[in-house]
Amino acid sequence: MRWLAPISPRRGCLLFALLVALCSIPGSSSSRLVTLDSIVIFTTHEWIPISKPSVYFRCNSDNKTDLLDVKEANSLYTFKGEESWQPLTELPEKKCKRCGLYEKDTFKPDDVFDEWELCSSDFKDGKYTRFKEGQFNATFLCPNCTASAGTADVPCLFLSCQSGAHESSAEVETKKASVAVIIIVSVLVSVLVIIAMFLGYKYWQKRKRERDQARFLKLFEEGDDIEDELGLSNEF
Repeated sequence: MRWLAPISPRRGCLLFALLVALCSIPGSSSSRLVTLDSIVIFTTHEWIPISKPSVYFRCNSDNKTDLLDVKEANSLYTFKGEESWQPLTELPEKKCKRCGLYEKDTFKPDDVFDEWELCSSDFKDGKYTRFKEGQFNATFLCPNCTASAGTADVPCLFLSCQSGAHESSAEVETKKASVAVIIIVSVLVSVLVIIAMFLGYKYWQKRKRERDQARFLKLFEEGDDIEDELGLSNEF
């Protein structure tokens, strides 16, 4: 039976350092692949009503992805993420991509459902919902994308809901309001502390004057007592 040669401590340290370096490379341990989970288009831009739309998704610097199954308005299309055209794109760790949903046209420029900045931080629990009123509602998946602070998006199919951009604006406004409240409370507390210190100082001055007056009167009384004892008081 043949035994493997033992690994020297020096070689083991080198292998461990190499493993740590490989794991620390961005994207080496996990990729931020974005797939389409579901989509509903609320309208088509075809001039001829009987024509079927040709919908596609594209990010800047990426090839367009044709959504061949999406042919009807107001119909929910769901996907497994294993389709031949998946994933849609891959997101960088700290940068966004300009992406959009479009409809092909033959005799004029392609119609735009919507264009937006797609970021890794948009995903909450690996899910991101993009809603454009009167145009479409789509849910994207990215299990390895990191979510920013906030609550998870609730998918909305045929209901009018706010987009992720609106939610981000609401969070920013809430934070601004919280900061304003903290500043106002801090100013009020500082003013109250200054007033309390001023009143305390005035009270201390009053008590000091009373003590000085009492001490002065006591000195006069002691002087009179000494004169009486020595018989130095004037007789008229």
